[in-house]
Amino acid sequence: MQESHSHLPSADRVGILVASILLTFALTQIVQSPRLTLIIELPGFYFAYPLTIGTGMTILAAALSATGMSWLMHEHPALGKKASIEHLLLPTLATFVIGASLALLPNTAWWMGFFVSAILITSVFLAEYIAIDPSAPMYAFARAGLTAVAYALFLILTNALRFSGARMFLLVPVIFIAAMLISLRVLRLDGTDRWDFPWAIGIGIVCMQISAGLHYWALTPLQFGLALIGPLYGLTALNTSLAENVPLRRAAFGPVLIVALAWIWAIFLR
Repeated sequence: MQESHSHLPSADRVGILVASILLTFALTQIVQSPRLTLIIELPGFYFAYPLTIGTGMTILAAALSATGMSWLMHEHPALGKKASIEHLLLPTLATFVIGASLALLPNTAWWMGFFVSAILITSVFLAEYIAIDPSAPMYAFARAGLTAVAYALFLILTNALRFSGARMFLLVPVIFIAAMLISLRVLRLDGTDRWDFPWAIGIGIVCMQISAGLHYWALTPLQFGLALIGPLYGLTALNTSLAENVPLRRAAFGPVLIVALAWIWAIFLR
């Protein structure tokens, strides 16, 4: 019985961590503050970005998520001298994306989003903890769950960026960073224990270019997200197949089909 429980984090620690993050989200809804505008003006360039207490609290929640995940991992018996940074990526990104998305929800839907956020964040912490040890009984399930959450976060982020009307000079770098980090984590989860930075950077560049090209198109947030999630998923799956020495033609069939279906769905979805 003790052996089976060693693959799960302390319930008390998880509860404290999740409660702290949710409290940070709740404060952004309760505490109202004046909006400040960050302005950078150069010849031929004008940048204006509104700063609120919610912006700072979202960044604080993401930092809290990273430090909290590190706190959870240090009690794992299989961690040893293993690098822990890979297990910090998704919890940090999940908290940031969820916090930014909650800020866009109307008051009538905020509490439902808050409840779903609690479930999602808790699941990410548990899955990342289990994924530390490949011999854990639920490792395969945790790996599949983290992969699904990674793509879901990218879809949520792209929808939120499109819904907020973010300008292209802000949209493009955010898409690049998110696509690169998500593909990097998913490729790390393929079981080969490798950091494939060239592919991750390349995937980020492709998604960035597509987002720039689609920025001025009359697309709904969901259409915009689908047009980007297809290439992200397809290129990541292609890399995984090639790493397993699958012939290029056979390895490319599935990813091309996924991209085509995502784009067809984006075209006809209104």
